[in-house]
Amino acid sequence: MNSTRNETITIGSLSMRFIVDGEDTAGHMAMAEMIVQPLAKVPPPHRHADVDETIHILEGSLTYRVDDCVRTLLVGDHCFSPRGSIHHFSNPGDVPARALVVFSPANIGPGYFREVAGVLGAGGPPDLSMLKAVMARHGLELAP
Repeated sequence: MNSTRNETITIGSLSMRFIVDGEDTAGHMAMAEMIVQPLAKVPPPHRHADVDETIHILEGSLTYRVDDCVRTLLVGDHCFSPRGSIHHFSNPGDVPARALVVFSPANIGPGYFREVAGVLGAGGPPDLSMLKAVMARHGLELAP
């Protein structure tokens, strides 16, 4: 089993703790507990070239957009973002939102979030070209 289970990766207002990653599933899927702080608008609109993403709300709520569909997800709700769709979310509430997120296949995992945290936590303004390079290596791109 994987040694990243107790590692929490924090990027600004977003924290990820992987429960299952690609090493556990031969690359088929990864699952993380995600916490989004109140009033956070993360991540920016983006798409995954070859990864489907499903989110299930455990606590709080998120405003979630997939392409042109915007929904408020409450405890017990889920949302599916198929590969290629433009999606993003925010927590307009006053309490943290906690959710399970599943990536299939596991091309997006702890390594991606560690790299993004390194770029955005380097001090000074974020290096957008470096961020885009990390995203591209993991099959993500910012939406136009």
